[in-house]
Amino acid sequence: MQVTANGINIEVEDHGKANDPAILLIMGYGTQLIAWPMDFVNGLVESGFRVVAFDNRDVGLSYKCDGVSAPGPIRQLFTKRFFPSQNLAPYNLSDMARDAIGVLDALNIDKAHIVGASMGGMIGQLVAADHADRVLSLTPIMSSTNAPGLPGADPLVRKGLIQSARAKATTIDEALIAGMAFSSIIASEEGRAREEERKALMKIALDRSFYPAGRQRQMAAIIETGNLRPKARAISVPTMVIHGTSDPLIPHPCGEDIAANVNNARLELVDGMGHDLPPSKLPAMVEMIADHCSAA
Repeated sequence: MQVTANGINIEVEDHGKANDPAILLIMGYGTQLIAWPMDFVNGLVESGFRVVAFDNRDVGLSYKCDGVSAPGPIRQLFTKRFFPSQNLAPYNLSDMARDAIGVLDALNIDKAHIVGASMGGMIGQLVAADHADRVLSLTPIMSSTNAPGLPGADPLVRKGLIQSARAKATTIDEALIAGMAFSSIIASEEGRAREEERKALMKIALDRSFYPAGRQRQMAAIIETGNLRPKARAISVPTMVIHGTSDPLIPHPCGEDIAANVNNARLELVDGMGHDLPPSKLPAMVEMIADHCSAA
């Protein structure tokens, strides 16, 4: 369903009973709400939670900033390094955090547990820091503070990112080939082995919305927002950080950095998990998150 949040249209899925405590799921860069595995969503619902997922702006069925240009990542990084006060991005992650709060407003949810994956975990940090009165707990998954000095993606992943950016897929078929190649690099061993499942989900996502321009604007938003350590240090809600030990895109020291900067945060490293949500890890993750939210 569509709701109006922060002045724009946002696509939302709402699972579970309206009176149960709410968990708001925030997905990552360029990724639609359907990437949350239904076993994960249903597991949280069965644990007694109302689970709300949504498409971030510029992906899926949510609002698209058509006609608004954003620089490529190389230009954006160069500008932020040498001209830090210059803003080239049409929006930043704080705007996307306000979108998340707008979703809660639209559904008349006063407070929610925030669970964010990758870029969604970065947005979640901003929600928890800047809108603490609306947050019951925070769980960033495979995310980062983006602080200077943290390890970046491994060389193979960086090469894949560059190749993907240069390819500039113009059709769904081209995007599917590029997406499968990149997902096989960042996924866990288990995820790589489930190639047909990855391909089927990616095809569903591309048929649902093929919009490459949104990814460039979201990347610009990440770069524009920059270092989140000051925000992490301002978080006072109960926080649990989940990160895979085999994540080649956002290495686990990045998740450890969130936990180190959020007061009294708990860190849970998941052995063998890459930058994905492998099915065999979901039951334990559901239990960890449900316990964390219940305790909060």
